[in-house]
Amino acid sequence: MSHFIILSTLTDEGRRTIKQKPERIMEVNKEIEAMGVKIHKQYALLGQYDFLNVVEAPDILTVMNMSVAIGARGSVQMMSLPAVPVEEFIKKIK
Repeated sequence: MSHFIILSTLTDEGRRTIKQKPERIMEVNKEIEAMGVKIHKQYALLGQYDFLNVVEAPDILTVMNMSVAIGARGSVQMMSLPAVPVEEFIKKIK
């Protein structure tokens, strides 16, 4: 399993949805998990991005599929970043 950082920004539509129904965040999390992406941590942010998720998935294609499926709804824009544990990184560069 690989780890990824997902940075997301709500669109105007997404902000309206969250304002009216904040529990929608947890509903979407369940949908994401059903797509094979396990959410380990989730943070609400101030600044350029609205949310940061630390997730785990079997491969990058699973994350890409999730990103397209969720992004196609028009309520959020996502940036997905592969994350490598430092110990593995050190082993690889030796």
